[in-house]
Amino acid sequence: MSTPGQRQHPEARLLSEGRITRVVGALAEASGMRDARLNELVRVGAAGLQAEVLRVAGDIATLQVFEDTGGLALGEAVRRTGGPLFAELGPGLLGTVVDGIGRPLARLADATGDFVAAGVELPTLDRTRRHEFRPSVAAGSEVGPGDSIGQVDECGLAHVVMVPPGRGGRLRAIRAGAWRVDEAFAELDDGTPLTLLQHWPLRRPRPAAARLPCDRPFVTGQRIFDFLFPVAEGGVVAVPGGFGTGKTVIEQSLAKYSDADVVVYVGCGERGNEMADVLADFAKLVDPRRGTPALDRTVLVVNTSNMPVAAREASIYLGLTIAEYYRDMGYRVAVMADSLSRWAEALREIGSRLQQMPGEEGYPTYLASRVASLHERAGRVRCAGGPERSGAVTLIGAVSPPGGDFAEPVTQACMRVAGALWALDAELAHQRQFPAVDWHASYSLYAQAVQPWFAQATDARWPALRAQTLALLQRDAELREVAAIVGPEALEDADRVTLAGAAAVRELVLGQSAFDPEDAICAPAKTFALASATLELVARARTALARGAAFSEIDLMPAQRAIAALRSAPQAERPRCATDIATALDAVAAEAG
Repeated sequence: MSTPGQRQHPEARLLSEGRITRVVGALAEASGMRDARLNELVRVGAAGLQAEVLRVAGDIATLQVFEDTGGLALGEAVRRTGGPLFAELGPGLLGTVVDGIGRPLARLADATGDFVAAGVELPTLDRTRRHEFRPSVAAGSEVGPGDSIGQVDECGLAHVVMVPPGRGGRLRAIRAGAWRVDEAFAELDDGTPLTLLQHWPLRRPRPAAARLPCDRPFVTGQRIFDFLFPVAEGGVVAVPGGFGTGKTVIEQSLAKYSDADVVVYVGCGERGNEMADVLADFAKLVDPRRGTPALDRTVLVVNTSNMPVAAREASIYLGLTIAEYYRDMGYRVAVMADSLSRWAEALREIGSRLQQMPGEEGYPTYLASRVASLHERAGRVRCAGGPERSGAVTLIGAVSPPGGDFAEPVTQACMRVAGALWALDAELAHQRQFPAVDWHASYSLYAQAVQPWFAQATDARWPALRAQTLALLQRDAELREVAAIVGPEALEDADRVTLAGAAAVRELVLGQSAFDPEDAICAPAKTFALASATLELVARARTALARGAAFSEIDLMPAQRAIAALRSAPQAERPRCATDIATALDAVAAEAG
């Protein structure tokens, strides 16, 4: 039994009904639910609101309702489905915008208007759309879980059609043609039909053949990340920062310009106007690698701050499930979670209504383990089935600590399991430094593993250049403390060169303009050129000092302007910029001549 417009659960069957006995915000209690299972999906009330079983005590079940509970009355029916909350997976996901439980917002708006009525629902994947399926195996073939049996073109991407996990056998028939996602295009000997549509429980990780080492970088196109704090494909990054430090801008920049094959952007508890900006930007942006609209490689999971808090908790799991599905095809997937703090706040609110024992700052005591299990779903794997292929899910999670306090529980729980930390600093943001990354607090545990890749892709000097840059910034921090007391003019000339060189590194290398199309994305080769030129400027200034020049006699500005010109130069003008930089650097070294 389901109301019109609802998607039918794949495990639905005639089951016993319960009755609502209590409603508190997003939580409800129902009697007559003795046979209910934890995390089972149920339909609540006459409207058929989606809910999940959180607790069973005797015949009383506590339900987490994913929709607005306004208008629910005591005694209304609660209908079990027999299965958990699930994601619909298949061709047609790319370019779509869904809410935290998988409802397609564009088609819902067409059906209901700007405001979604309670209980109104459509399946995630359009049942009227047909997809041209090209088989890669023939009838009579033995297939197993995860095996590739054909392809469908999806927004220019080869969507690999796989045997669902847990299925397998001899193919009795397989047919090419244009199929709807719920139509059987193949059949196993035991009569099991195969469709383009797969269902998968949100909270269960999809299986893989093996975990692989993370030794290839996730190239972000942002210099400070790729150069100083790189992340490996399949890695996990925590991006904590207070209000106004640029977390959302960083997440959006990575979604636009990173070298991922597929991007899943999860707006968890963010403001609606921010998500509207994301949609507007992605609709106009062109993927620089494929020349197609950026939205064609993106799935947006939107659960804004005015949507039910329970669905906010589910939205992260939905995003990860979609990412694992494309990972299993052999693609490199990036998940942008903005933000995990809002997800944790949903856990806190649900825990308080369940009257669970609170931990630090009111968060449930299981916060750390829940954060860890969430991050464990990232990784680089050898995919199940054949032909052999590998894929990766890279998770970049923004964290919004109140007051910018990194000692708060959510930030600490994320830092325990993240392999890289991109700590954002409010003072740098106020100075208009973007990205506003505090290079003293940030770190990357992946740097050693990915340095060989960068050295091969750019120059063998990449690791040494990175080490020199970090050393220069560290020395700069020490000198600025002294300069704040005695003034920079009281420092020795060599120390003043260090301060000037570090300032040039911050401005020319680490800073990046999100509004300049030539600077918004930066390839590793260009990053190396900028960093090596800036470090060479410092070396030439020190050479001039050694030849007897005073710091006041050394003019660094022409060289800095030449390096700055390279940041915004189109590809065709970069050889000329390199010549201008070399000339300006020679002039600095000749200052003492």
